[in-house]
Amino acid sequence: MPPDSEITILLNRINDGDGKAPEQLLPVVYQELRKLAHSYLQNERSDHTLQATALVHEAYLRLVDWENVSWQNRAHFFAVAANIMRKILVDHARQKRAQKRDFGQKLALDEAISFSSEKEIDLINLDEALQDLATFDPLQSKLVELRFFGGLTIEETAHTLKISPSTLKREWTVAKAWLYDRLKTNGS
Repeated sequence: MPPDSEITILLNRINDGDGKAPEQLLPVVYQELRKLAHSYLQNERSDHTLQATALVHEAYLRLVDWENVSWQNRAHFFAVAANIMRKILVDHARQKRAQKRDFGQKLALDEAISFSSEKEIDLINLDEALQDLATFDPLQSKLVELRFFGGLTIEETAHTLKISPSTLKREWTVAKAWLYDRLKTNGS
C-alpha cells in the first residue's frame, strides 16, 4: 500500500480544488479499495452478480463528488468509502430480495467481530440494526461501521472519531453485544 502521507497529500489537494488530484488519487487507493470490496464479497455465494471491481468502481464514482466533502486524512477517506460500499451492497441486497422475495444477501463477518457461531448474518438486518443503534448511540454505530465496513484498526478508528483507543475498545464491546443481541432476536 502507498504511504498514508501520499493519500493525505492528494486529499488535501482535492480539498484545495486541484482538479487533477482525483485522477491521481484513484491509482493510489485502488488496490486498498479493491481489498476492502473483496473482503465484503469473499464469502458471498459464488453466483453473486456484484463483483469486487464493480463495487470499487461504483463506490469511487460516488466518492468523486469532491466539492461536497472535506477530506481529513486517509482514515476518513476509507471510512467514507466503506460507508458507500455498505450502501451499495445493501441496495443490491434489497433489489435481490424484492426480485426473489428471499431472506436477503448473507455477508460473513470477519473474526474481529464474530457475532455468531455461524459468522454469517443478513446484510439488510445488519444495516437496519446499525440504523437503530445510531438513533440512540451514534458513536457506537459509527465505530461499528468504521471497524466492520471500513476495516479500520482500533487506532485508526479512535483517531477518526477523536476518542482514545481505550474508550473505543469499551464502546466497541458494548456495540458488539448490542448488535449480537439484536441480530439474534431478529434471527440473523
